[in-house]
Amino acid sequence: MKETKPYRLIISGGGTGGHIFPAIAIANEFRHRHPDAQILFVGAQGKMEMVRVPEAGYKIIGLWISGLQRKLTWKNLLFPFKLVFSYIRAAAILQRFKPHAVIGTGGYASGPIMMAATRLGYNAVIQEQNSFAGLANKQVANRVKKVCVAYEGMENYFPKDKIVLTGNPVRKDLLDIESKRAKALNHFGFDSNKKTLLIIGGSLGARTINKSIIKCIDKLQETGVQIIWQTGKGYYAASKEALSGQDLRRIRLHDFLKEMDLAYAAADVVISRSGALAVSELCIAGKATILVPSPNVAEDHQTKNAMALVNKEAAVLVKDGDAMKTLVDTALTLLFDEVRCQRLQKNIKALAKPSATSDIVNQIEALIK
Repeated sequence: MKETKPYRLIISGGGTGGHIFPAIAIANEFRHRHPDAQILFVGAQGKMEMVRVPEAGYKIIGLWISGLQRKLTWKNLLFPFKLVFSYIRAAAILQRFKPHAVIGTGGYASGPIMMAATRLGYNAVIQEQNSFAGLANKQVANRVKKVCVAYEGMENYFPKDKIVLTGNPVRKDLLDIESKRAKALNHFGFDSNKKTLLIIGGSLGARTINKSIIKCIDKLQETGVQIIWQTGKGYYAASKEALSGQDLRRIRLHDFLKEMDLAYAAADVVISRSGALAVSELCIAGKATILVPSPNVAEDHQTKNAMALVNKEAAVLVKDGDAMKTLVDTALTLLFDEVRCQRLQKNIKALAKPSATSDIVNQIEALIK
């Protein structure tokens, strides 16, 4: 049966920026190609996608769903009820919206809608950002039409004949940041003659990175370095309080950075966690980078992500346990070593996959056409 326009897509994924921003990037590319497309997001009630998706201009429906806690807690007793309730609601959403395709970018928010979509026979595609596949994507992998991945060797988790190596989708505004440097420095009110350090701990923040910066803020101030610092919502108040009494003329403190393209453009060196999406964005941005892998992730996959860059001299590694002692000194040494910065920039840029979003949308179009 020939599918008729306007095309209708349901996109789901959430919990962290690592699942949300790829979903938004896919939606933006699809809408760029098909301006009349109807795109509906499905997420988890109370999670950050319920804010970030409407900010990007899309409608979202929140399901009553949450992830299983790794520790023993009474909240896990609710999980089966939430899953059944959300599955029934997801099936109703599908029957009402009748999408041409359903795309899942992972996280527990995508579980019910992807399970319902595959069981009801809708065209379904999943996009896996990590080298270690998430539970929600693994559950439906045998029933989806395509699995778009960012790393080789994913046949350990998914059917080999469904895998397409695309890379991770990143926001389109990150594709040409070199031309935005003057605009970026002006946006943050910074001096082009001074070095700028960008600190990001992922969309939810990173305790170790924040504490390391607070501990050495005097040292950073003494060098005249300009700082753009995304603390994450949960650490913003404490970080702001820790800066009381400091000269804030060279510090821009944010709980969340909406203008990430300008933050990257202004930066000379970036300190970051090494989640899959962060690594993909850093490769596109092409900045000298210090990675501090989170130790609190499945299979220690952030260290694996980081080492893929470090082994090609495309980034510097500081272990989470060493950060309090060495992170700021490492950053300051790198900031003022232009030869090493240029080498890191060249090598990380070579690992970028700028066409990832376009390649994923090509797969979706091939299914619905």
